[in-house]
Amino acid sequence: MSEEVTIAVDAMGGDDAPGVVLDGVAQALEADGALHVVLCGPAEVVEPFAAAHERCEARATTEVVGMGEHPAEAVRKKKDSSVVVGCRLVKEGAAQGFFSAGSTGACLAAGTLVMGRIKGVSRPALATVIPSPVRPVVMCDIGANADCKPAYLVQFAQMATIYAERIVGIENPRAALLNIGEEEAKGSQFAQEAYALLKEQLPNFAGNAEGGDILPAKFDVIVTDGFTGNVCLKTIEGTSKTLFKTLKGVMMKTPVTKLGALAIKGGLKELMAQVSPDTYGGAPLLGVKGALLVGHGSSNAFAVKNGVLTTAGVVRAGVSEIIAQTVAKGA
Repeated sequence: MSEEVTIAVDAMGGDDAPGVVLDGVAQALEADGALHVVLCGPAEVVEPFAAAHERCEARATTEVVGMGEHPAEAVRKKKDSSVVVGCRLVKEGAAQGFFSAGSTGACLAAGTLVMGRIKGVSRPALATVIPSPVRPVVMCDIGANADCKPAYLVQFAQMATIYAERIVGIENPRAALLNIGEEEAKGSQFAQEAYALLKEQLPNFAGNAEGGDILPAKFDVIVTDGFTGNVCLKTIEGTSKTLFKTLKGVMMKTPVTKLGALAIKGGLKELMAQVSPDTYGGAPLLGVKGALLVGHGSSNAFAVKNGVLTTAGVVRAGVSEIIAQTVAKGA
């Protein structure tokens, strides 16, 4: 039987909130009998849902952080927003993790300012599972830190390796530095300094990875600065969506192509599931005290369900505790 765990959820996070969030939470509660949820949001949204669902508690809030607001400023001013309250529940021990598909910036700010950094972690970082059709690939950072020092990348790689092992299930993951060539002397001064530190301090470092190495899954963990990682991830996601849309248009062109589409429909559905970002439901902010998962703003109920379940998995696997131990060893 799974260990009981309590996850705070932002009912107002996402483009289609609160509807898809409530549907996703209901599915998560049904899928995991040891899961408890504290649903944060307006009383008229969270209280009726909690009354109708076992293992769900309502935490009424009076404020919401909008997508267009300045993240840090909104977190400091809106103390009773669903994002801030959810992170505060983790800090106070009323929940072990927090999930939101709301403003990424607000989640990063609340995670860092309210939940707090693990001692020794220079910068918390966002990780994600790249939608590769071959096998899962974890990339870190994907947007939390646009400007980095080479030393930060060592911690990003350490934290992403732990996530890859404990949550994604990759045994002995091989980590690589995203660069413009595979040779050690390639790239900017920043990349070369990061390479030297990774080679010296990371036992599972396997060298440089070029952009073309990511989707073929030549490495299990890709480490980079948040600016490059974010551009890379969104390029991959945008390319994937465009290709599937174009392919669908080609297949629907004539009666003959429609028949062909029908014949490979099952295979296409399987491929789309393999490359879907909804499988894990979001990106964890690694390096904060507790589990925090940030979902896509466009998350559907399936993505919310998986995001809540993944957050619970991060708690049960003790990812934050292992990161703290790992960082302490390297201090």
